[in-house]
Amino acid sequence: QVQLLESGGGLVQAGGSLRLSCAASGHTPISYTMGWFRRAPGKDREFVAAISLTGGNTEYTDSVKGRFTISRDNAKNTVYLQMNSLKPDDTAVYYCAAGLIMALIPQGYDYWGRGTQVTVSS
Repeated sequence: QVQLLESGGGLVQAGGSLRLSCAASGHTPISYTMGWFRRAPGKDREFVAAISLTGGNTEYTDSVKGRFTISRDNAKNTVYLQMNSLKPDDTAVYYCAAGLIMALIPQGYDYWGRGTQVTVSS
């Protein structure tokens, strides 16, 4: 079983940056494919980015390409989401997810964090 804990959210002006972290813990030391999703007010949960087990492959939703970077440090069981050039439309609760396969839909993931709020002011 895996537990996920997001951190790093906050309030930032448009054009600013934040780095989200997701620390994974559990009884068994195992690496998963990791993903980030977000839920904006009044919207469904949306895929943001994912990274493969070794970090060699990444996927991004079109709206964040060139601005967000997902990375992972397997020694720390942590995945990061570096968010640059933030826009008000990026305002959402960001969720970390872990799964056995790389997926672009929530159903592809087995474990979820509670989320961290990112608010981008205009």
